[in-house]
Amino acid sequence: MELLTLFIVALVAVEHIGIAILEMFVSPDKQAEAFDMPLDFVKQKNAQVALSNQGIYNGMLGVLILAMILFFTGAVLKTILILLMIYIIVVAVFGAVTATKKILFLQGLPALIALVLVMIFY
Repeated sequence: MELLTLFIVALVAVEHIGIAILEMFVSPDKQAEAFDMPLDFVKQKNAQVALSNQGIYNGMLGVLILAMILFFTGAVLKTILILLMIYIIVVAVFGAVTATKKILFLQGLPALIALVLVMIFY
């Protein structure tokens, strides 16, 4: 179960890297659809800058999670993963309240599942 737990955590990391790609490099049409935003808004330069900024945070969070899996083990890794999954859950709740409720399910739920698995099986 420990290996499965780390696999699920790695999927959360890959998801955040994918979100970063969506926020930074995909066309405004797809961004507007993905984030439930008006296309006119997403096409604005300031919105593109904000999405790119948000994207680098998501991407680096994904890279950080993967790096933690590679470089740490045992109780240290468990503590780090618990903190990172709680961080993602808190951010997802904030996003659900301020942007769109689907963030809670797309980002928060996988992190919650990973958190429970880490706490029980790692």
